[in-house]
Amino acid sequence: MRMLVMFDLPVGTKVERRAATKFRNYLLNEGYVMMQFSVYYRICNGYDMMRKYERKLEKHVPGKGSVRMIPITEKQFSTMRLLVGDELPTEKKLGADSLTIF
Repeated sequence: MRMLVMFDLPVGTKVERRAATKFRNYLLNEGYVMMQFSVYYRICNGYDMMRKYERKLEKHVPGKGSVRMIPITEKQFSTMRLLVGDELPTEKKLGADSLTIF
């Protein structure tokens, strides 16, 4: 299962930029992988582990902005399609219809 975290944080002031950077660094330090700007994911071994990381994430969410989390299964994640752009170095194309992310 994967835990997808998407966010839109204000960066208009120095304090807001610092809070957004701190949140992004927290995600990276916790093992999340940046899929796109403001979209990160991490692999979880089941629902219990996902809930553990969700509780930890809630403690580090900045006071302003929007942060969303969605759990998705590996099967759902494997059906993702790259419609435009280049795959990341951690991705491997498996034909025109699917994209696998490691």
